[in-house]
Amino acid sequence: MKDSPETRTARTASDPVVTPITPAPTTTPILWAETWSLALQELRGNKVRAALTMLGVIIGSACIVLVVTVALVGKRYVVGQIEGVGVNLIHAELVHTGDAQRISLADEIDLADLDAVKAELPHATVVAGSHDMPMTFVVNGVSRPVSLVGVTEGFQTIRRFLIIRGRYFDEDDMNSRSKVCLITRELAELAFPDEDPLGKDIRLGDLHFTVIGVFHERTATFGLTEVTRNSVIVPMGLIKYYTGEEYLRTLYVQADRPENVPELTKQVGQLLSGRHRRGAEYLSENLDSLLDSARRISLALTVLLIVVATIALTISGIGIMNIMLVTVTERTREIGIRKAIGAQRVAILYQFLMEALLISGTGAVLGIAIAVAIPAVLNIVISLVPELSGIHIPVSWVSVVLAFLVSCSTGVLFGYLPANRAARLLPTESLRYE
Repeated sequence: MKDSPETRTARTASDPVVTPITPAPTTTPILWAETWSLALQELRGNKVRAALTMLGVIIGSACIVLVVTVALVGKRYVVGQIEGVGVNLIHAELVHTGDAQRISLADEIDLADLDAVKAELPHATVVAGSHDMPMTFVVNGVSRPVSLVGVTEGFQTIRRFLIIRGRYFDEDDMNSRSKVCLITRELAELAFPDEDPLGKDIRLGDLHFTVIGVFHERTATFGLTEVTRNSVIVPMGLIKYYTGEEYLRTLYVQADRPENVPELTKQVGQLLSGRHRRGAEYLSENLDSLLDSARRISLALTVLLIVVATIALTISGIGIMNIMLVTVTERTREIGIRKAIGAQRVAILYQFLMEALLISGTGAVLGIAIAVAIPAVLNIVISLVPELSGIHIPVSWVSVVLAFLVSCSTGVLFGYLPANRAARLLPTESLRYE
């Protein structure tokens, strides 16, 4: 018996309204779990193929980390070499044009100029000078050419020579014109191969000096400074005492801060020009040119290595794409069956993208692990060698993150084409595929 319209109206008004509860969508979690499981199962079933495909990603990701590591090590090395010559260093000298008529003794940089730089330039923290001259060193009756270098106070503060044996000049040595000297390590090995050179007497021409120390340059300058492999350093007062000359061939100035070096370089040149006749020319330089050259070389090397890493990653991406295209072809019937039983297009797309991501991600992790292990092993080896103490190879964690993201992005980018191709296959055509 059917209800009348009045009965249905009364029942509707009296009964409570029941709103159907829509269950929370569970498609996404199930889809991702299933996608992950199928992708992982496929890679496990083709371990050799997956490993060979990962090889390019491993090389590429390792290259990215090592590129940044090499750049950091190169930059630190170059800066360390320059700091070994002198920190915030400025050097000035009289420019010899080759015209003897234009240069006189009054044009030379003297000790008064050194004092003027100390007094008038506030950003100059340490000022020193040197005067070098050729001499002959008699060893076992054989005369050898050496360089006799007279230095002022503050020279060691700027140049920071490594004293291997003995000591450097003290204040008494500088002021009393003591006949003492420091010789290079090479000269000590030549003159005193089997004995301690400290306290020994050496003869340079008609001059006799007592050795109080053995040194070597913190950084090899390859003859670009007044100190060579066969140099003898003496207090500046001895040069004046023996030769009657008190001028400086090179004036060194150390700035208080790196940012003040360019301005102080100009000020030193202007001060020297102002204290001497107008025709005299003075060259005042700093190490910025070396730093700029080092930066350019480091940048060029970094760009070159990045190009190599990019090529490696591109090749690995192409390899991933080729393997995935072959995989799509081999699994055409499987794709057709999955679609026939209700698998969505996006599920197929995600599955193949997940496989590409697993290949690239795993390769990136392995490549990064290798790249991080190499500097770690080298640091252990370096720590066992006393001559290399203080050297450390850094690893940039920014490069680690960058390598991982770039490698994974490469896999997804090159894996999209085969994944999209698989997702667009029609079930009927896939099931008929042989």
